[in-house]
Amino acid sequence: MIRLLQIEFIKLWNNRSSRFLIVSYFALMTLIAFVSSIKFNYGPLKFNVADIGIFNFPYIWHFNTFMAAFLKLFLAIVIVSMIANEYSNKTIKQNLIDGLSKKEFILSKFLTIVSFSLISTLFIFVVSMILGLMHSPYDEISIIFSDLEYLVAYFIKLLGFFSFCFFAGMLIKRSAFALGFLFIWFIGAEIIPYVYLASNHSKEYADSVYQFFPFGSIWTTIEEPITRLSVIQSAVQTIGEEVTKEYAVHWYELLIVLGWTAFFIYGSYALLKRRDL
Repeated sequence: MIRLLQIEFIKLWNNRSSRFLIVSYFALMTLIAFVSSIKFNYGPLKFNVADIGIFNFPYIWHFNTFMAAFLKLFLAIVIVSMIANEYSNKTIKQNLIDGLSKKEFILSKFLTIVSFSLISTLFIFVVSMILGLMHSPYDEISIIFSDLEYLVAYFIKLLGFFSFCFFAGMLIKRSAFALGFLFIWFIGAEIIPYVYLASNHSKEYADSVYQFFPFGSIWTTIEEPITRLSVIQSAVQTIGEEVTKEYAVHWYELLIVLGWTAFFIYGSYALLKRRDL
């Protein structure tokens, strides 16, 4: 397994575009830390982003994992390009000639996906821990390490999304078309049906169906955290309304994503077995 990972990371690091995207991805994740330094001082009006509580424990685990997930597109491009390059450069055929089995080839890609997801999760853990220790008024161990299930959800969210990208790359074999396929799937196979269900039935019914779609299940692993902020909830209460959304991570939602992950990886293997390289 270590040998397979070494082969993949050597390929990625020797590719200039992949190297740039990987470095950019982690650099942008680090920029989350600079959000805490944003301050506005205009006469009597003073505002500090950290003062609204987004870096308080345990809320920070929810906020940072939700926001950092938007950056996963960078690694999605890397994964799709990784597969496209195997076909365009004929390295996939050469690897199989050199003795690498088709199962080992798929395993090497899956291990790369797991590594990207795990490293991203550990990275956001470190960044969040540092920011929380700097800005959070809560320093009790029980509070600091509560809500860590958001990190588990973040890992599974990335795993599912990257597996879908891998499958698209194996199916289409060209990076631009594979990314286009993902976008068309998102709009045509998920958003349009969701809007139809919401308009003809109810939003609740549409949500209950949408959670079983690939992108829908990936999205619902972590609910948006903005309305969870106390300042937002207080503002809503002043106009006589109440936020009733549930923010917990649900095991069955993670299980759906893992099911899609298994489907995409097996589907990629099935495609490779059928193809005449």
